[in-house]
Amino acid sequence: MTSNHQHPRRIGRILALLSLVLIISGVFAQGFVSNRLIDFSNATTTANNILAHQGLFRLGFTVYLIEMACNVANTALWYVLLRPVNRSVALVAAFIDLAGAVFKTFARVFFIAPLWVLLRTGSPVLSGFTSEQVQSIALILLRVNNTGAAMAVAFFGISILLNGYLIFRSTFLPRWLGALTMLSALGWLTYFYPPLGSRMFMVAAVGSLLNVVVMILWLLIRGVDEDKWRARAAAASDI
Repeated sequence: MTSNHQHPRRIGRILALLSLVLIISGVFAQGFVSNRLIDFSNATTTANNILAHQGLFRLGFTVYLIEMACNVANTALWYVLLRPVNRSVALVAAFIDLAGAVFKTFARVFFIAPLWVLLRTGSPVLSGFTSEQVQSIALILLRVNNTGAAMAVAFFGISILLNGYLIFRSTFLPRWLGALTMLSALGWLTYFYPPLGSRMFMVAAVGSLLNVVVMILWLLIRGVDEDKWRARAAAASDI
């Protein structure tokens, strides 16, 4: 299928819906599940919370996986939408974003692993550990999950920055939207130095949320300028 037979406005609307799912799933899994059940200052409280709400904890893991599946789809569609601007930069952005998705998905193994550990307290496989030690192991695994997710966020910062640049250059999306996207990426880039990223989290999260909400509204209401997109696609195919 050639680029001119694609429907960029439809792709934009799908991107908007995927972004909405990403927001909702992230808020639920992180805000309603993780922040509610996990207390990093108290291993016993965390263990008791997880064991008392096993269904909710498993649901949080499922939602995390849905979030990452949507993230991968998002990556592919942004590449399709932005490649007429600069195929090489769009490809680099897609690969970096995909790398972040792989890191974050693997990190989620350490989110669900503590439940497996806690349910086997006193079993032969953990017979050499006291219940307090098992609870500490569970908390350590949850910290690894957080560290892996933070590492992924840094990669997302690069891909968002590159996509913002492509949007700025695109002509089929407004330049100010590209500038806002690049600005929102700066907060996530602080996670290349995790202590700074942790301190800047609220600023980065609010900036990113604002950008995503504006992007969703634009893609759903105004959408991609299909004539300009097709002109860019045709020009790119002639190179």
